[in-house]
Amino acid sequence: MSSDHDQWPTLDDLLREESELELAGLTETDAYELGVLAVTAAAQQRLPISVGVWRAGRQLFHCGLPGSTADNDGWLRRKGRVVMRFEHSSLYMARLCQDKQTTLTEKFALPASRYAAAGGAVPLRVRGTGVVGWFGVSGLPQLDDHRFVVDILGRLPR
Repeated sequence: MSSDHDQWPTLDDLLREESELELAGLTETDAYELGVLAVTAAAQQRLPISVGVWRAGRQLFHCGLPGSTADNDGWLRRKGRVVMRFEHSSLYMARLCQDKQTTLTEKFALPASRYAAAGGAVPLRVRGTGVVGWFGVSGLPQLDDHRFVVDILGRLPR
């Protein structure tokens, strides 16, 4: 178990955070604006990340910033698959696996080549509809990826 595990949010904290990030809707324009907001913030901080927004299995936004790599894109997709499979943030699933001392492969027979329980992707939950997609980044340590995504989503109107 990592030494910073005690500084991670609890599962209850992460569930509360997810409910607070519920959106009124998610159109293609909303996804674009969310992506641009993330890219602008990341560029200002010179973060070497990949940014993605997906809805219903369709990628609506992607940008790889300077310093990011194709590996970041792969991690981003793997985290997003976790979100869509479990309808929780990829950090929630990482914490759950750590708390239960297991992996997604051991517990759910999910291949690590396609699923990553690592922070950085969150569900896009629409009020009255449920999870319709996900938003994520990859390129920073997983807690930083998660915090960046939550910060950006927190800037959107509810």
